[in-house]
Amino acid sequence: MKVTVCELGNDPQSLSDDWQRLGEHVREHRSELVVLPEMPFAPWLARTREVDASAWQAAVVAHDHWIERLAELGAGVVISTRPTADHHNEGFVWQRDRGYQPVHTKYYLPDEAGYWEASWYQRGDGVFEATHCAAGHIGLLICSELWFTRHARDYAKQGVELIVCPRVTPGPSTEMWLSGGQGAAIISGAFCLSSNLRGPGTGDLAPGGTGWIIEPEYGRVLGTTSEEHPFLTLEIDLQISQNAKATYPRYISD
Repeated sequence: MKVTVCELGNDPQSLSDDWQRLGEHVREHRSELVVLPEMPFAPWLARTREVDASAWQAAVVAHDHWIERLAELGAGVVISTRPTADHHNEGFVWQRDRGYQPVHTKYYLPDEAGYWEASWYQRGDGVFEATHCAAGHIGLLICSELWFTRHARDYAKQGVELIVCPRVTPGPSTEMWLSGGQGAAIISGAFCLSSNLRGPGTGDLAPGGTGWIIEPEYGRVLGTTSEEHPFLTLEIDLQISQNAKATYPRYISD
């Protein structure tokens, strides 16, 4: 199966330009699954501590609009998150033949400079259930949820083949986040796929790009995106994830 991760600019003009280029890339490579960053279709709301109800509503409307355009990418499955009218960060799976399906609401919310998420929206219900779709058996970990590793372990028990991590993370912490993705892949015995926003922002707090694809057996990084190469498509074999469930450390009983 061919999968695509990316980094997208977080201002309207950059998003528009990147969207056209991403669609061309996905269609050229015939990708079946595209992972988008966390809440990608509006300027990152949580960069400021002051909550603006009108900005939240504008972001909800913007995501409604762009979700209607997901078919333009040409992939069978697209995974990302969006702001909701009831003030959650909702992870979703979009399928060409089934449309939009909400699958998880973000539970672990940071609240610090540049990332005032707990100030802006509510915690989800804390349920981490695998989702089956045309791209396989998927476990969603939205950004900070990556660090709560028991959920990667639980997803392993649910037999996931892919851990998908839409995120918004700053540039200086990229290596730390990449290590987290490797840990999630190893713990779950699943490929870990992540996409991130790229700027603008305030200095070191600006979203720093770098999407990744990581294999499940040893946590090897198969590839990353960059500002020069913002889209990455690789062919992966889900049988590798299935086989990894029976090897160390996945097979050890709790």
